Amino acid sequence: MTTADLLVIIFNVIIYYMLGYYLPFSFLDYTPIYSINEVINYVAIDCSVWLTVAFTVDRFVLICCQKFREKYCREKTAAVIIATVCIVFCFKNMPLYFAFEPVYVINNVEWGAQFKPIYYTLTGWVTFDWLDTIVNPLLPYFLILLLNALTVRHIVMANRTRRALQGQHNTQNSDDPEMQSRRKSIILLFAISGTFIVLWMPYVVFFLISRITDNQYNPHQYTDPFLIAEYSADMFQLLSSCTNTCVYALAQSKFRKKLINIITYPLSSIFKYVK
Repeated sequence: MTTADLLVIIFNVIIYYMLGYYLPFSFLDYTPIYSINEVINYVAIDCSVWLTVAFTVDRFVLICCQKFREKYCREKTAAVIIATVCIVFCFKNMPLYFAFEPVYVINNVEWGAQFKPIYYTLTGWVTFDWLDTIVNPLLPYFLILLLNALTVRHIVMANRTRRALQGQHNTQNSDDPEMQSRRKSIILLFAISGTFIVLWMPYVVFFLISRITDNQYNPHQYTDPFLIAEYSADMFQLLSSCTNTCVYALAQSKFRKKLINIITYPLSSIFKYVK
């Protein structure tokens, strides 16, 4: 997950947006290179989202499927799933390379890349575009919500059973480490689901509105409200590629302890040197 999120930051945020804005007409703007970078962007985002789904499935099996988890929750299984996700989405996004055409042709050199007009009209490309949105993020939406709901339901039922066995039907034992662990799991699950849904929602809404209304806009008219909405949706979508890893990491007590050590180490070293 961290690797996929880092690739999103490198290729989509740094190379595509930042370098593309501050270094216009560099070699990155050659149409073949621009098109390859677009494909890599799609692959990185798809892998980032679906590795989050795979992690959610793994957590669901670990918590809810006691008999199946010994066979499923293994390093070998995780390696196979990670490799499968990466390979599938590499092949899935390869056709996108042929969906672009140059924006400018200067001295027989092709610059920039934009979707060909047939991408929005040809049945095959329109179907591909809808399937691409279903695969990411509509289907991940459904899977994450469903699996997290089932996981939370299982944890709540287990907590009720545990309190009943302890004879605490009407009170909650805040000192019970098992109960505290389950409570943290619920908070983590809601944090992951909430950030994913909220940050991807503008992108989904923009996609549906643009397809239903068939709104056309000038990509170089930066005051166009529709263009502003598209860039805003992209910004939130890219932000979602960073939040899940941070939430998972910060939820781990060992990670927080190491992070605090890194922050306090320079200060403690200075104090020791002064003394």
